[in-house]
Amino acid sequence: MVRLVDVTVQRGTTIALSSADLVVQPGEVIGILGPNGAGKTTLLETIQGYLRPTVGRVTVFGLDPATRTHEVAARWGVMPQSSGLPMGLTVHESVRLFRDLHGSSASVEDVIETTDLGPLADRRWRSLSGGEQQRLNLAIALCGGSELLMLDEPTAAVDTEGRDRVLGLLQQLAEAGSTILMSTHRFEDVDAVAERVVMLDRGSIVADAPIEALTSDRDHVRFRAAPGLDVSSLDDALGPVRETTPGVYQVEAPAGPASVAALAGWLAEHGIDASSIESGKASLEERYRALTGNDR
Repeated sequence: MVRLVDVTVQRGTTIALSSADLVVQPGEVIGILGPNGAGKTTLLETIQGYLRPTVGRVTVFGLDPATRTHEVAARWGVMPQSSGLPMGLTVHESVRLFRDLHGSSASVEDVIETTDLGPLADRRWRSLSGGEQQRLNLAIALCGGSELLMLDEPTAAVDTEGRDRVLGLLQQLAEAGSTILMSTHRFEDVDAVAERVVMLDRGSIVADAPIEALTSDRDHVRFRAAPGLDVSSLDDALGPVRETTPGVYQVEAPAGPASVAALAGWLAEHGIDASSIESGKASLEERYRALTGNDR
């Protein structure tokens, strides 16, 4: 469905995307992770044909999105970080406007129903909450097509309830067969809906794998105690340890009772009070930090 081969994109003197290789199969849900400036938006805009690769090749549905724009755009939906919608339009008017601009045969009512906006159809953009605005942005994306959805920070500036509703809609679309590329800096959003993750750092893809593969190969034991402890002897006794944030220590050791018991024994031997001890698999955020040394 999407293929990038050795793609580099240069903006002025900045390499915004470097030697990127990516293959997206139909039906995949992929989270594109990274902090602001990592290259997430550049990647999506290159796939959409708005940016031309300085080096390399991009195809979408087997076509060049920069030269065959009308053919590919009829099959995808794009949700930018900010839609720039006129504030005086109602939800119904906004969806109808973009449906007509896309030349789509989609039913306005069906799109509004799919995005759970029926009760808000006559509300104007300016009166919608952040979560409601994001659902309207998603509705507008669906006017272009749902075969491939490209979403840039779909839960930005959204409260917890709004975020849950947006992510719930994405799960429904994925179950209905949409291929989804979701760019975000929220690791928890990717955990909620994606099955594969692409991690970007400083314009480079540093990881591309199923979530389970990224998180299952690195166990950890974590504890909370006073910041600034000398943990050098724990490194020798149990495994590599670092203070991830002040007062939070993470030891790379097999998850399970044996490691927890060994840690508890070390803490007792050194007279250290720990407020909590936990063990488990590494999270996406922990793997990202390990791969990039980036604390976001």
